[in-house]
Amino acid sequence: MDTFKTKNGSAQGFRASTDVVAVLGIPYAAPPFGANRFREPLPAPAWTGVRDCTDFGPVAPQSAQLPGAPAWSPDDEDILTVNIWTPAPEGGRLPVLVWIHGGAYTFGSSAQPDFNGTELAHAGLVVVTLNYRLGFEGFGHIPAAEATTYPDNRGLLDQVAALCWVRENIAAFGGDPGNVTVAGQSSGAASVACLMVMGRARGLFHRAIAHSAASPCYTLEIAAATTREVAAAARCPATPEGLTSATPQSLVIASDQVVDDYRRNPASGSRHYDPSLYAPILDGDVLPTDPLTGMAAGVTRGVDLLVCHTTQEYWLLDAVGSSAKITTDEQLALFAEDFGLPDGLVAGYRAAMPHAPVLDVYLAVFGDLLFGEYSNRLVELHAQAGGRAFLSRFDRRRTGPNAVVRAWHCADIPFAFGNLDSDCLAFLIGGAPTSADHGLARRMVRAWADFATTGNPGWPPVSNSTTQAKIWSTDDAPTDDKPAAVRALWGNVEFPVLCP
Repeated sequence: MDTFKTKNGSAQGFRASTDVVAVLGIPYAAPPFGANRFREPLPAPAWTGVRDCTDFGPVAPQSAQLPGAPAWSPDDEDILTVNIWTPAPEGGRLPVLVWIHGGAYTFGSSAQPDFNGTELAHAGLVVVTLNYRLGFEGFGHIPAAEATTYPDNRGLLDQVAALCWVRENIAAFGGDPGNVTVAGQSSGAASVACLMVMGRARGLFHRAIAHSAASPCYTLEIAAATTREVAAAARCPATPEGLTSATPQSLVIASDQVVDDYRRNPASGSRHYDPSLYAPILDGDVLPTDPLTGMAAGVTRGVDLLVCHTTQEYWLLDAVGSSAKITTDEQLALFAEDFGLPDGLVAGYRAAMPHAPVLDVYLAVFGDLLFGEYSNRLVELHAQAGGRAFLSRFDRRRTGPNAVVRAWHCADIPFAFGNLDSDCLAFLIGGAPTSADHGLARRMVRAWADFATTGNPGWPPVSNSTTQAKIWSTDDAPTDDKPAAVRALWGNVEFPVLCP
């Protein structure tokens, strides 16, 4: 029962629990290196015999070393793999949830401990997680190249290839290829939004979950400028020949150097505050339009959408040191100017947070700029165009003698997956989980499972006239940090924010 036959060969998994089988590291596409580098993903080669699939596959090129997950090695090439958790019923056709990890399109992997699919499988889903190309390999622009040779948005194309693999193979694992939900968080959620407007992904999934979707998409001009900076740091020409001759490791190192230069220079514009070099590129081909424009036009109305964001997103980025420290009124004014925010927006936040220090005002504005307001617009535009959309906010916090844990970026995901007990996640949730935490996790797992099964997570959808959010909290009286007065401050801000 622990062996499954895919189109390319048989895969042997293991018992993740008495009633769930995990099958890890199954190739869904060929290694994207050598002659395949910077190209569309190609089919994975077939194998003979039974492939051992009891370990996660290698991660994509990156410099990050995340707790509980493998690090990248320059020798790793077979990075385009999927992992599956299934109750594996005989002849079953269970709903399928496909997870796309976040990490600013630059780091992360499906092997992170919060993405273990066992509890969601217990809830009746076949869970699929995947790796895809990151950084320059996945989202760097190759200038003066034929799109058919070195396309933009290769990371998104990898995700499409994984969804194609799911359509062709998931029935062997007890999943229903006609009932697929694609889900993600942060840049993974933004990837989900992009997939919703991509012709190449149409029909490959039927519902979508987006937690803390990151707002930026980049124009070709922005992407080309980033390529020139990275190529200069890698000491190679910003040409197809020069970039293909640079090793993946050298482009990772060069990207990190460019990011560090932005961090060190307060006069470097919007990228100084939390440099993100890579994002989906509005190339007019792979990604024909940004998600908000596509949703407003009704392109996505046939896909049910569940959106969530945390109420204190950017406090995590401050806690881990990836965001600039803004502590004076002068710095705050420059931040607003660098992002082109309208007059009165920062003052409005100050009025809503009268006793907060400057740093907290900055983190509140930045969190809404990149995640909160963008999430609201995704769900509202989808609903206004005739789609079914649901909104929720994660507001679970913990205050104790040793730490204060906010309702910050990434904290919702261990709850939605039902994975609270790993030591690697203690920082995110503030130590050992309580019984109330486990109760919240059970409710969030159930909401995801119900949405993936029926399209209804358990609360009313957003209508054309109202945006009512479900609040996730362990408290009896959770706080909703999105009063109408604060939301109104964003009325004159155009999304997506494209400035680099």
